[in-house]
Amino acid sequence: MTALFWCALALAGLAAAGLAWVVLASFADSARAAADTYEDEMTRTLEAMFLFVPARRLVELGWMAAGAVFLVAMLPFCRLDPPWALPVGLLVALALGGGAFCLPRVVVGRLRTRRRERFDLQLLEALPMMSNALRAGFSINQAFESVADGTDAPMRQEISLFLQQLRVGVPFSEALEALEKRVGSEDLTLVCTAIDIARRSGGNLTEIFDAIAETIRARLRIHQHVRTLTAQGRLQGLIIGAMPFLLGIGMAIFKPALMLPFVCSLAGAATLAAVVALVALGGWMIKRIVDIDI
Repeated sequence: MTALFWCALALAGLAAAGLAWVVLASFADSARAAADTYEDEMTRTLEAMFLFVPARRLVELGWMAAGAVFLVAMLPFCRLDPPWALPVGLLVALALGGGAFCLPRVVVGRLRTRRRERFDLQLLEALPMMSNALRAGFSINQAFESVADGTDAPMRQEISLFLQQLRVGVPFSEALEALEKRVGSEDLTLVCTAIDIARRSGGNLTEIFDAIAETIRARLRIHQHVRTLTAQGRLQGLIIGAMPFLLGIGMAIFKPALMLPFVCSLAGAATLAAVVALVALGGWMIKRIVDIDI
């Protein structure tokens, strides 16, 4: 009977080990595929921003950040009493580690947004330059060349690549569409649409460029006015969202004997999860309120 029991126990252990191996292998394959997709997206984004940084390095930084956050988050839960501590800690650490893995993408996305905003500001200078060049008798290609020579990055980079594509035989409409997709600016979409329509059906591009420049200038004025009016709401959202976490960190530093048992308890873990969810929901609602589309 004892031998039969140990044989059954051994078989159960082998089955559990095999199941764990299959689950880990599937997780590893999924993680590898997600990392490859993540790297491809980062490569395309970096190339569109003319940042020649290996995307694999950013992916590795994401893995390092995820591992560090996972280990730090698991420290309070690495114990067998109570029995729920380890599974809950594992779930929390995985969630925080996944968020840390996405940090490089968030940073790159923010850099791309700032680059697009700078491009929109430079577009206000480029449109009068193109309009004056057309009035002087230049062609549309020569007008783009004057913009490439008289502006800084990122406008110079984008227009230079556009002109290079034209020189190697890419049709004008396709090169213009590629420029629009690379930048992702609504103002540039308006300009590209106007140029395409004028080339197909005719029209005075100088007047069109002047009208578009005035439209963009008015939009920027309204946008800056809206940001000024909503600055208080955005600041309140940041302060209110950061306050619970700052208070928790302060309590953990100055009163660890009171804070650590609470964090390691079931009620404390549930409370922290609820706080994170409510803060995220409140931040999303404040963002939707103050982020006015113009």
